[in-house]
Amino acid sequence: MRKIIFATGNKDKLREIREIMADLDVEILSMKEAGIQIDIEETGTTFEENARIKAQAIAAHTDAVVLADDSGLEVDALHGEPGVYSARYLGEETSYDVKNQAILDRLAGVPKERRTARFVCAIAAVLPDGQTLATRETIEGYIGERPMGENGFGYDPIFYVEEYGCSTAQLSEQQKNAFSHRGKALRAMKEKLRSHGVLE
Repeated sequence: MRKIIFATGNKDKLREIREIMADLDVEILSMKEAGIQIDIEETGTTFEENARIKAQAIAAHTDAVVLADDSGLEVDALHGEPGVYSARYLGEETSYDVKNQAILDRLAGVPKERRTARFVCAIAAVLPDGQTLATRETIEGYIGERPMGENGFGYDPIFYVEEYGCSTAQLSEQQKNAFSHRGKALRAMKEKLRSHGVLE
């Protein structure tokens, strides 16, 4: 069974990735499970740059295929914030309850039509021969008036999707993975890995 190391220590994200990749005969390992413990500074100005930085940093320590993602929330009324700083918004140790409330506070009084937002996910892969592949996908939505739902993580409780009329934290994991930014980007990456002979 081929091993793929995913450059993350986020348990929620890893669970989501394993669910989306469950149809493949591969073992998805976190950095910790692969025995790689390094600090990676995300110095990129785009999601793609940060994903590539993370993947290349891990690839220097292994012969396995390495995947890394950088994802976040862009709120149009906030000029694209928090964007590439989504995980570090208001500080890395700040809870998402606080981050979500801060965004809601900044949007107080802003009508729904101006609360448009999107989740962005860029995924980079580094192959054993050093080749780098990349995908980027988004889902469009809007910031609701209040947090709702217990199923998601991060900004899910305040990100609403018109099609479902609810937040992504109110969807089941299967529903969310079917159309999420990370789900779409991972499926696109699976096709790229297949076309390069990495996956069956």
